[in-house]
Amino acid sequence: MACFYAADHKPPITLTIDLDWKSGIAAKDWTNVAKKGSVELMELELKKMYENVQNIHDEMFYLREREEEMQELNRSTNSKMAWMTGLSIFNLVDSTIFRRKVVFHKATVAGLYPEC
Repeated sequence: MACFYAADHKPPITLTIDLDWKSGIAAKDWTNVAKKGSVELMELELKKMYENVQNIHDEMFYLREREEEMQELNRSTNSKMAWMTGLSIFNLVDSTIFRRKVVFHKATVAGLYPEC
């Protein structure tokens, strides 16, 4: 958590703040960990690798979850497109039949086609 506040600063100035944000494996200062605990070099290297493997493991679960969401979205979109295609074809056929009825009716009324 960070809080920056410059209320009623006299004279008013523009503040520029540069942040170096680190997360995951980059957030830990491994050299200080080795100094503080007198940890052997091999043990330090194993801890780094373990944390790296943990981050990869967590990322894989996150990616699986996102993939499932994307597959569900894909299925939903395909279903909607199938319905829209069916409705469009029905609309095309219906309007064609209706238009032919109107044209045939006008031609019959105009006397172009004698009634049987």
